[in-house]
Amino acid sequence: MKLKTIEKLCCPFDKQDLQLQILAKDTAENVLEGILCCTSCQRNYPIVYGVPVMAPDEYRQLALEQPLLDRWELEYGLSPVKLLP
Repeated sequence: MKLKTIEKLCCPFDKQDLQLQILAKDTAENVLEGILCCTSCQRNYPIVYGVPVMAPDEYRQLALEQPLLDRWELEYGLSPVKLLP
């Protein structure tokens, strides 16, 4: 996902700005993996294969996200508890 596209996104719940933490980029500087965090409600949205996962909490499938969160914990030292809804 291009950085300019990410800059246009806002939190779907309270329409506040999102902070970006980049974990992996490609050679064209597109974000492949990262985390978008709402500065207001503190919700976290992972970016997986360049796509932000911004579904409502009740529709997120934690079983599908868990392997990614486990890998991020090992590679980047991120706490998965802080990333879950």
